[in-house]
Amino acid sequence: MKNIKKVFALSALALAISGCGSNNATQDTTAATPAHLNQSRSTLNLKIEKYTLDNGLEVVLHQDKSDPIVAAAIVYHVGSNRELPGKTGFAHFFEHMLFQNSENLGPGKFIKNIGSFGGTLNGGTWQDGTIYYEVFPKDALEKVLWMESDRMGYFINTVNQMGLENEKQVVKNEKRQGVDNRPYGHTDYVTLKALYPEGHPYSWDVIGSLEDLQNATLQDVRDFYQKWYGVNNGTLVLAGDFDTEQAKAWIKKYFGEFKPRGDVTPLKPMPVSLATSKSLYHEDNFATLPELTLTFPTAINYSDDAYALSILSDLLSQGKDSALYQTVVEQDKLAPTVNTRANHAEIAGTFSIAVRAFNGVDLDSVKHSIDRALSNFAQNGFSDEQLARIKTSRETAYYNEINSVFNKAATLAQHNEFAGDPNLLLNEFERYRAVDREQLMAVFNKYIYGKNYVATSFVPKGQVELALNDAVKADVVEEKVVQGAEASMAAKAADKADPLPPVAQDPSSFDRAIAPAFGDKPVVTLPQVWQSQLSNGAKILGIEHNELPLVSFSIRVLGGHSLDPQNKSGVANLMTDIMMEGTKDKTPQQLEAALGALGAELEFTTADEFITLTGSTLAANFEQVMALAQEVLLNPRWDENEWEKVKKRNIALIQQIKANPNAIAANVYAKLLYDADSPMSKPSIGTVEEVQSITLEDVKAFYAKNIVANLTSVHVAGDVDEAQVVASLKPLSINLKKGVVKMPTAKPAKALSKPQLYFVDVPGAKQSVINIGSRAMKADSADYYPAVAVNYNLGGGMTGELFQTLRLAKGYTYGAYSYFGRANAGGVFTATSSVRSNVTLESLQTFREILTGYGEKFDEAALAQTKSVLQKSSARSFETTDALLRVLQNISSYGLSNNYVAKQQNQLESLTLEQAKSALNKYINPEAMVYLVIGDAKTQLPRLKALGLGEAILLDTDGNKLN
Repeated sequence: MKNIKKVFALSALALAISGCGSNNATQDTTAATPAHLNQSRSTLNLKIEKYTLDNGLEVVLHQDKSDPIVAAAIVYHVGSNRELPGKTGFAHFFEHMLFQNSENLGPGKFIKNIGSFGGTLNGGTWQDGTIYYEVFPKDALEKVLWMESDRMGYFINTVNQMGLENEKQVVKNEKRQGVDNRPYGHTDYVTLKALYPEGHPYSWDVIGSLEDLQNATLQDVRDFYQKWYGVNNGTLVLAGDFDTEQAKAWIKKYFGEFKPRGDVTPLKPMPVSLATSKSLYHEDNFATLPELTLTFPTAINYSDDAYALSILSDLLSQGKDSALYQTVVEQDKLAPTVNTRANHAEIAGTFSIAVRAFNGVDLDSVKHSIDRALSNFAQNGFSDEQLARIKTSRETAYYNEINSVFNKAATLAQHNEFAGDPNLLLNEFERYRAVDREQLMAVFNKYIYGKNYVATSFVPKGQVELALNDAVKADVVEEKVVQGAEASMAAKAADKADPLPPVAQDPSSFDRAIAPAFGDKPVVTLPQVWQSQLSNGAKILGIEHNELPLVSFSIRVLGGHSLDPQNKSGVANLMTDIMMEGTKDKTPQQLEAALGALGAELEFTTADEFITLTGSTLAANFEQVMALAQEVLLNPRWDENEWEKVKKRNIALIQQIKANPNAIAANVYAKLLYDADSPMSKPSIGTVEEVQSITLEDVKAFYAKNIVANLTSVHVAGDVDEAQVVASLKPLSINLKKGVVKMPTAKPAKALSKPQLYFVDVPGAKQSVINIGSRAMKADSADYYPAVAVNYNLGGGMTGELFQTLRLAKGYTYGAYSYFGRANAGGVFTATSSVRSNVTLESLQTFREILTGYGEKFDEAALAQTKSVLQKSSARSFETTDALLRVLQNISSYGLSNNYVAKQQNQLESLTLEQAKSALNKYINPEAMVYLVIGDAKTQLPRLKALGLGEAILLDTDGNKLN
């Protein structure tokens, strides 16, 4: 349930947004593999069928029997661009409302049912459309179609004033969490208001105005539903394992009787131009670094210019040889990165350049640097190699993102609804490939170079001097959070509400109150893991998976942040960063070019207990990409020039984190739960002071001491067999030596004799971040999976009691969850949420009530439900190469057996209520937990005395006690 501008689209495919087309004839299309892809071992062969019901509902079917799951997606052709001034944010708000109730399901049943089926669900709204989706085991297909049809045709009479007011608070929470309480969160609002004339459908952001939202009435909800949620204004897609003829019969049964309604005429394009450039600034309460964004008006989606602009975006900023990176980052050293984005929508488009500069950098210097980069690009253009690299990387991204039935379903629905052709999933990549040099320079000169723009300068509080000299103050509306205001407004609204007569519903030829039965139970095939070992002791684990010509792999070395030297947290993280800056035989630019030519990606990351070099590639290029990965690991360049840039980049990131409430919560929470001498108590990225003290020699010493064969595992999942993998690892077997590394020993968890409340002040925070928890079991403990199981009904998802109460029943938050983290040094149980500031106390009280009563309420029925849901959800667990890679990484990182997944399922099946209760009592004890709040102390701290946990201990943003 998100407000989004670019929803679920493949990065290699543009978000489908053009005029809606119709096709009453059935299309049965099987795409042959394009000639340039014939190198791949597997053939892309996607069968797509489209047809239209008599009432106008367009249906797209894609059968994929590789896993026993189905994705269902419905896209309605209504987004924020169908709203009116004074009623903004309504499309997104209505998306939330549709999850509440329908006549034949009952309140809250949609979310609960999908969860009980072992499925997942969500929705999203953007400028032009709204999507609803579910992914579930195939035996629930008829049930899901029944449920989706019920909220399409039998929703509106269930909406009452209480439900309306409750969901208003949920959406307000989402707005505060994603906009008001986030650094740079108001950028879109400021940009759109300046770019588009008043009244233009894109002149407000998707989340809209909180004032407009508060003023929404029941009649508004009805009018919106009747006008835009007719069967004739949407596309239904099924992708996955189903019988086509049976699915068609069910679709006709459940959707075929609805009558078309509403005005579904597509909007005509409304592109804009700027008579002059505009410059605005905003002092951001949560920003610690200045950020400049330039936004240019451009073209609508699916136009030739849109495809060229998307490629142009990559050319200007993607890669160390790109024009913007070369000037802003390399030459002028003003920022760690430059980002560009081409955003093409149904009636207009934009192109943006964003630079988040280093601390204290004047944004006028950034603007001058961008201008020089664009001038250089106008004069010198780009190389054939750059263009080829970008197109190749898009090809790999294309395959990666049709790796799941959900991505295919969502993209098919959008392509059909906004371009009139679901088959764009098969051939849109060719439109990108067809873009040539002439087109790229043409759109650059037409839309970007020397053209007018909207500039936004977002600067930290008190640093207005960093904004562009010509910038004027932006009119940013931030809602004041007043104690008890929502309850007062809800009461007033309820008093004024007049009962509305029921809306006449379409008659049904069958009793829709009778839920259909499940189909045959799906057969889940567990992944078959093979394991080998190199002569130096390095482990190799693999799963062959040949549905698509893709391979995902990782090389993981145990240790990571946990081996950082005392008072030098961040060494491991800096090491993985600098190791991606070239090899002994390749400069950073040459390494990047070599990967780009293969359409591959490598990412080196640091975690608390390991470092991981992760790769993704077309199967045909696996050996070459694996060779490059080993070159990175075995032959670091240790480039002195890049070292200084890496340090500055990390310091900038640490400074950003310092003002982000969620990041503050994570760092302080870890410090409270782990011993002070444990690296786990400190952020893996380090602190500014520690990073400044670290030298390249420190990093080299860490590498020499800790990168050893006996701590290394290679994981490979995809379209490649064991013999190929083993043969590809010859450099690793020869050049990576064994070593003696003393790994940190896991200390017993600090036991709390009573709950303790902590508070970190973030003045002016609109939300309070809450983390509640305690230390838990080690990663390989027999208790781990039983604890995960018993937590499911508590906070494992939208069906958990925390979500159902804090969000759905009380409207305090956008989401509330709980989970067990896994770590060799001992994991952590956490219950968490971000709640609106003025219900911080009430939210904490609710958490305590739920956590305290959960053990008593967990009975045989709850255990049976948990078993059923987790068993069914296993059907979704092994669909993609990335999911399979995680299975392999768990085995090597936590000392699990190759068949640990099967063992977990057996453990779940045999789990008794007594064992479940034991896990609950041992690991979910609210009377021995840390209660951490990150929020506005001035308004919320005094109220927390009523929680009954005594005086809160005040901490700074690093977790140090304040006097």
